[in-house]
Amino acid sequence: MENCHKIKSIVPGSIAEELSLSPGDKLLRINGKKIADIFDYHYLANDEYLTLLVQKSSGEEWELEIEKDYGEDLGLVFEEGLMDQYRSCRNKCIFCFIDQMPPGMRETLYFKDDDARLSFLQGNYITLTNMSDEDVKRICFYKLSPINISIHTMNPALRCKMLNNRFAGDALSKIWDFFDAGITMNAQIVLCKGINDGAELDFTIGELEKFLPYMESVSVVPVGKTKYREGLFPLESFNREDARAVLHQIFSWQEKMLSRHKTRFVHASDEWFLTAGWPIPEAEYYEGYGQIENGVGMARSLMDEVSAALSSAKFSPPKKSKEISLATGVLAVPILTGLLESIREKFPEITVHLYPIINHFFGEEITVAGLVTGQDLVAQLRGKPLGEYLLIPSVMIRPKEYDFLDDYTIKEVESTLQTRVRIVQSDGMSFVRAIVEPFSQDTDSREGRD
Repeated sequence: MENCHKIKSIVPGSIAEELSLSPGDKLLRINGKKIADIFDYHYLANDEYLTLLVQKSSGEEWELEIEKDYGEDLGLVFEEGLMDQYRSCRNKCIFCFIDQMPPGMRETLYFKDDDARLSFLQGNYITLTNMSDEDVKRICFYKLSPINISIHTMNPALRCKMLNNRFAGDALSKIWDFFDAGITMNAQIVLCKGINDGAELDFTIGELEKFLPYMESVSVVPVGKTKYREGLFPLESFNREDARAVLHQIFSWQEKMLSRHKTRFVHASDEWFLTAGWPIPEAEYYEGYGQIENGVGMARSLMDEVSAALSSAKFSPPKKSKEISLATGVLAVPILTGLLESIREKFPEITVHLYPIINHFFGEEITVAGLVTGQDLVAQLRGKPLGEYLLIPSVMIRPKEYDFLDDYTIKEVESTLQTRVRIVQSDGMSFVRAIVEPFSQDTDSREGRD
């Protein structure tokens, strides 16, 4: 049956529970209207007076009349998060990370999403090439904001080349549709050396300025390269001097934007500062961390959170000397070294062995913690002093399954290294607590296994 949406679960204490709806039931219509996806659902379900048509798992159809507060949630969770199939990317970008992965990994890692609905719901970035005029009209009608867009370049011909899609340049016109409708946007530029940097980057930032104030921010991130690039477009990596040149270029634009619009507008991801060997800016530089999920200001946020935790929280020092270990990607080592020094000043009885894991699986140019595999972790920590337990950041593992990208499980790592693994969330309080407080199964559940 078309446009029927199977209910996965019911929120306890919700309207849906009061109505005796159950997992397995199917929502057919709201106020007589079919529901195409999650956007239709939320739009229709906001009203104060609703009539739901539901098919029970027995096949019986119920018509339910509801009176509620405007915007009050019904408490329905659907099997399909979008209440529709996910849309995959049709591009063949020269920098696509998924195309650079080895064969034989789990199937979900090869899915390329390019769904505007995920942009609104989860913050994903979209290329606009997968959107019809009707899709744009629906976003404008529902006032869905913000929409996050993978721009890369505002040069239409160059964008066609970078995305390997002859319609990629024309797709940029959709930004004007969002602008005219007052839809807020954020943009991302994956910078490729000798391709969309230099004068092309200047041109792109200048063009994006035209969409202020609805274009709220632009992030510039360096391209990521694995060792699996045979047959793919040749890309060069940015070295220290390159990173410094990019930062100078972005600083120049930020000065102009502050003068003209009272916002820096364009931001460099943390990787540029770390590659350049320059200090991470202070918190106010990031103007509220609008693109922190894109790696802009993540280091500063963690640094300040750790400092706040050490200043405000009451931690009892260990009753005896304590030795633990921490594994991370190579990129984060300068930041974590400083944080561990500040913790050691307050708790000198704690020794933390910091181990940067070189990424042999994807290639040594991959330096982020989120792409460290279980096999690299085990191979490089075997025989090293690990202490009472090993700390790893939560970005290394898949939630709930507790496995790494190469399907190594936490239990396998613990068994091989003969130590317990403690998973740490990315906020500063969790980081300090994981180092200072005793380790237990309950603690571990609280910090990454629930």
